[in-house]
Order: sequence, then C-alpha cells, then structure tokens
Amino acid sequence: MVEIKTDAALEAMREAGRVVAHALAAARAAAAVGTRLRELDEAARAVLSEAGARSPFLGYRPSFAPTPFPAVICASVNDAVVHGIPDDYRLRDGDLVSIDCGAELGGWTGDSAISFTVGTPRPADLALIAATQQALDAGIAAATTANRIGDISHAISTAARAAGCGMPTDFGGHGIGRRMHEDPHVPNHGRPGRGFPLRHGLVLAIEPMLMAGGRDEYRTAPDGWTLRTIDGSRAAHIEHTVAITDDGPQVLTLP
Repeated sequence: MVEIKTDAALEAMREAGRVVAHALAAARAAAAVGTRLRELDEAARAVLSEAGARSPFLGYRPSFAPTPFPAVICASVNDAVVHGIPDDYRLRDGDLVSIDCGAELGGWTGDSAISFTVGTPRPADLALIAATQQALDAGIAAATTANRIGDISHAISTAARAAGCGMPTDFGGHGIGRRMHEDPHVPNHGRPGRGFPLRHGLVLAIEPMLMAGGRDEYRTAPDGWTLRTIDGSRAAHIEHTVAITDDGPQVLTLP
C-alpha cells in the first residue's frame, strides 16, 4: 500500500534525512588511504547515536539475504555496486567508494547514498560519478505531480545509457516513510507515462546505480549481500530521499 504523507510528516522526514546526511559526511571524512571500511561504519554509528536515531540497515534481512545485515552503512568499493559489508579492508589510493546509509528518527526514515574517490582519482571514475549524479538529477527533476513513476525511471535510464553505463535493472528505488522500503518500487529503467501517478505527499528514495562497463549483468558475492559487476568494471551509487510536492520535488536528505 502506498502511503501519502502529511506536510507535518514531510518535515519529520526532513529531520531524519539531515541525520543521514551528517552520517554520510562523517563516513566520507573518515575515508582515507589506509582506513578500514569498518571505521567508516563506526563514524556513521556515532552520528546516529548522538542524534538518538536508529539504523534501519542494522539487522535488516530481506528475502534474498542469507544473514541479517551487520552494519549501519553499506560500503561498496570499486566493482561492488551496492550492499557491500564494511569489514577490515583498508582503502587504497584511487579506490572508488559508495556509501549508503539510513536513519530512523521519531518514527520516520531517511535513506541516501554517495560515491567518491580516495586519494588520487582516476578520470574515468570521476566521469562515472558525474554520470550517476546526472542520472539522479534527471530522476529528481521528473518527480513532479504532472508525472508518473515511469517518468522518473525513463529519465534515469536515458541519462545512464547516454553515458554508456549499465545498470542492475532488477534493483532500484522505493517508497519510504515509516519503513525504509515501502511501495511503490521505483525502477531505474521504464517507459514514460506509465506506473503510479505522483502526487503531493508521496516520498521516494531515488537511487541510480551505474556500472562503467555498460553491461546490466551482475553477480552476488559469497557474502550473499554484495553485488559486483560481472566484468570487473567500476560502479557508482548515489541516492536521495525526495518528497513529491505541489511546489516541485524536495530533497529531504540534505544537511
């Protein structure tokens, strides 16, 4: 069932979104050559704890997962697309890192992701991150009351394909509110004018995941969580929680 939020609920979700933004900023600030991924998780945990927020990631176990997720962030490096588990891997010069984080505060949830490089960046990685941001921006721009879910999906896929990137087409964005994952599903590819109509008070997590190799296939790592590109090419993931309003889309996961 799709829940339409009140304006008061949107403001409460904005508070949860701010916590997510600060947690992501803390994780990024901690990321340096030689830093363990586990330390990025610790930095985000500290922000959630100080804000009195709960992590919707920690202990989460969807149907495909063999075990509950053990951290408050997903940390996906280089060929990892999404759902990477932060462990004792030490970041290396030139790594491409995607961090996904959520927070539940006052009964409402925020969800966001960033991608960045550590140390000396590869130009191709910067181009991939820029293409992912452009796909997200296109999706957000399409999130208006005149459109439907398919318009968001089409905008994302058009930008991604123009950049020559692949996408894991069975993963995408989602509704969000009292829970991290709610209806409706927001595919990263689709036909304009199709799908659930967008209306004031609908809140969506919009999250393009682009793979530089141009292929849509991926593989699941032995941990049962991490999705990796099938050809070893690099991936990027950027996400915002976005409210559909009569005044246009509002990003709720900003500092």
